[in-house]
Amino acid sequence: MVYRIRLLVFVFCMAISTHVLAANTESAAVLDDLIATALENNPDLKAAQLRFHVYENKIIPAGSLNDPSLSFAFSNYPVDSFAGNEFPMSGKILKLSQALPFPGKLAARQETAAQQARWYQGQYEDSKLQLARQVKDAYYSFYYFSKAVTITENNIRLLDDFTLLTEKNYEVGKSLQQDVLKAHMERSKLMDRLYSIKQQRDTAEEELNRLLNTPSHISFSDLPDFEITHVDTPLEKLQQSPETNRPIYAAYLALVKSYESRKNLARLEYKPDFKMGVSYNFRESNFADDGTDFAGIEFSINLPLFRKKREAAVAEASAGTSMALEQYNDFRRRVLFNINDAYNRLNRNRSQALLYKSGIIPQARQAFESALTNYQVGKVGFLVLLDSLKTVYDYELEYYRVLSEGERNLARLEAETGLNLNSSTENL
Repeated sequence: MVYRIRLLVFVFCMAISTHVLAANTESAAVLDDLIATALENNPDLKAAQLRFHVYENKIIPAGSLNDPSLSFAFSNYPVDSFAGNEFPMSGKILKLSQALPFPGKLAARQETAAQQARWYQGQYEDSKLQLARQVKDAYYSFYYFSKAVTITENNIRLLDDFTLLTEKNYEVGKSLQQDVLKAHMERSKLMDRLYSIKQQRDTAEEELNRLLNTPSHISFSDLPDFEITHVDTPLEKLQQSPETNRPIYAAYLALVKSYESRKNLARLEYKPDFKMGVSYNFRESNFADDGTDFAGIEFSINLPLFRKKREAAVAEASAGTSMALEQYNDFRRRVLFNINDAYNRLNRNRSQALLYKSGIIPQARQAFESALTNYQVGKVGFLVLLDSLKTVYDYELEYYRVLSEGERNLARLEAETGLNLNSSTENL
């Protein structure tokens, strides 16, 4: 029994130490594969790409003339005989006409469509960054909950051995009944916590499957350990990078330009459109002449008399431009806030991880090992041993939570800046 407890304690105490020996590159390779799968299969990203193509294919039609009109008519035929040779005004008329918008309107419509397409293109390109962040977020959540399951199960096995030892001590009068009851109660609490952690692990796994668009029965197991990433890039440079590295920035500018093009088009609507046509009248010989054919040319314009609807269109486009600018400015402020917040959280996570690994957890383990030794020789009670075990357990869970949260904040920082910051790591 003593040998088994010592073996479990050794495994328990080595849970984090072995982490340092693992290479960060393996974790990065796994993540790269997952992200590549998501970029290829994710239906939401595919929808964003198709939405861009929808608007991209509107550019050429927006700048094109309407089709010409061809008509054929029997003109001025008598209803009693329907003969074309009784009256000189009778004839068969063939007409070809084309509507021509005022110069500049087609270009404005095409520019509006092009800027709209650029808006959706930027959204699509930026969605790739956000999808990569979502994959990393789910990956590190799953990693943490998987570690939490392992640590909790190890604690349950260790507690089972302590409980058995306490029961034997109780049988010989070396332990109290309340110690046995307390051990069973703590085991039940750990089991309850284990159920909750497993559910959260399964949820994170399902989220990964959803993002990758893979069947829900596919399981991710034996995820490689990783070391917390250290970001050398100064905060000032991180704050400046989104405008050149985030496609959504160019997309917002395109949105502003699209409303400006709409405003230009709305102003052009005060100008008349044109319609030009040619006609040919096929006549038959009749009592008045030998049926010489007639030809004609027509030219017409519409009369833009109703100004209120045009004024409303200009006002609508002006409001749209202002709205897009405000959205753009708000987005920039939110990005700066998110960069600062993620950067500060990442630094805090790194400091906490160092503190847990180099200070708190080794001290808690020493206290636990001392309590175990003293309990086996009867110098301390079971509650002291149990409390020291719980302390190590809580701090180990907290260490992996901080480690996972740090990488999630790194993923958030990368998504906000558009940079790949996973270039250096700290050995934690």
